[in-house]
Amino acid sequence: MNLKEIADELVAGCREDRAKENLNKLYATDAVSVEAQEMEGMGRETHGVEGIRGKHEWWEGAHEVSGASVSEPYLHGDDRFAVIFEVQGKVKESGETFDMKEVGIYHVANGKIVREEFFY
Repeated sequence: MNLKEIADELVAGCREDRAKENLNKLYATDAVSVEAQEMEGMGRETHGVEGIRGKHEWWEGAHEVSGASVSEPYLHGDDRFAVIFEVQGKVKESGETFDMKEVGIYHVANGKIVREEFFY
């Protein structure tokens, strides 16, 4: 897959609630995910596609999403793209509501996402 195909499929997967299904298809097995700040007991960096899958599972278990949108991808050269995510919901444990917006930057090499970085 080329950069545009990967970016378009990532966005489609997020919009169609199949982001976890896309992990093996779009991500390198040793991909790295970096958050803007530490996540509860998980640090900022997660290594490997299975670790990234675990982040998805943690998010789904800890949050109730009431609304979400994903922008079209913004391509940068032949090895990066960005996507803007907007999510509304609540933290299941506390009931605290949230309205967040973040930018995901994705680095691609050899037809796979090798690094993702989130900014908010």
